[in-house]
Amino acid sequence: MQPTPIQTASPARPRSRQFRRDSLSLACLLAPVLAMIAIILVLGLAGCKQQAPASAPARPPAQVAVATAVRQDVPIYLDAIGKSVAREAVSVQPQVSGRITRLHFADGAQLAAGDPLFTIDPRPYQAQLDAASGSLAQARAALAFAKIELTRAAELVATRSIAQEEYDTRKNAVDVAEAQVQQGGGAAVETARLNLEYCSIRSPIDGRAGQRLVDPGNVVTANSGSLLLIQRLDPIYADFTVTEGDLAAVQRNMARAALRVEVRLPEEPERPLAGELTFLDNAVQDTTGTVKLRATVHNRDHRLWPGRFVKVRLLLDTLQGAVLVPAAAPQLSAQGPFVFVVKQDSTAELRPVKTGQRQGDQVVVDHGLAAGERVVVAGHIGVMPGGKVHVEEQAARSAAVAPAAMTGGVEGKSGGKS
Repeated sequence: MQPTPIQTASPARPRSRQFRRDSLSLACLLAPVLAMIAIILVLGLAGCKQQAPASAPARPPAQVAVATAVRQDVPIYLDAIGKSVAREAVSVQPQVSGRITRLHFADGAQLAAGDPLFTIDPRPYQAQLDAASGSLAQARAALAFAKIELTRAAELVATRSIAQEEYDTRKNAVDVAEAQVQQGGGAAVETARLNLEYCSIRSPIDGRAGQRLVDPGNVVTANSGSLLLIQRLDPIYADFTVTEGDLAAVQRNMARAALRVEVRLPEEPERPLAGELTFLDNAVQDTTGTVKLRATVHNRDHRLWPGRFVKVRLLLDTLQGAVLVPAAAPQLSAQGPFVFVVKQDSTAELRPVKTGQRQGDQVVVDHGLAAGERVVVAGHIGVMPGGKVHVEEQAARSAAVAPAAMTGGVEGKSGGKS
């Protein structure tokens, strides 16, 4: 029996017709949507073509204030915190014991050397002087009698009326009497006279009196306890320190000439007192790594007071022909300080600089800027490198007339070294 051949029906034709029907239906549905998208794209492109020729508005010039760099000689200095110290300070003590009977000064008075201060009851010491004077007179009388006896003995020994031994005895009596006059009489009288003088206590120096520590009626003991402290205020010392790293510069400049010092009170920075460096310690302090210095300052109006802290500026040298700009001109970036230089075409150039020490409201530019160039001092935030700037004339004039402190007359940053 032969197998019946299997006939397979092809489903491709019905599927093809179904696919075409579905495609036609989808195309009919999407046609309006595609047409709308096409219209939107055409309108958008047309709008872009119309707006393409238009350009962004130009950035206006930055409003700035400028100042001109100047060339001047400036001091090189070191700044430090110091302390005023009296040049002379004397603690007055009694040299004899007794009761204080009189007071001759007011607390805080300005004293001259020799002015009376206290009086100690002098009567006991006057009595001692009188007694010593009496003893001296007695010793002198004994000496005079001994000399007469020696003269007689000399005449008698010449005629051999007395023995030589008797003459020697009388000569020895004269020597003893002279010693008694010198020691027992004269020294005692001088001691009593000094004690009597010590009853009147006087100022040993010119200076200002402090607060008295005893009142009349108190009994004081010789060489025990202080009665008063007197300090000389003119001239006055200003003690300060510098680091051991600055010591070489100080020594180098001290070898050439005496170094000037300016001392300021914290509340009066514009009124420095002039002085001179007069002392440099002979060792560096182990604990702090600093060296002690002392300046002598004229203090006629007593503006400086012992124990008060002051600002000290030690002038080391003078920097010739330094370029200075207002302290507001330099700005700081990641690459270091810079300034905006305004060129002739009113564009700003970013110029890296190297700054030095400050001089009042100005700062030294060691490198990167020449005298006569204009720099921006206000309005930095709106300045772009190479961009246009507009100079505010009033602000520029104010910056141009700002005074510079060429003698360290105003406060400055801690100093540079030569």
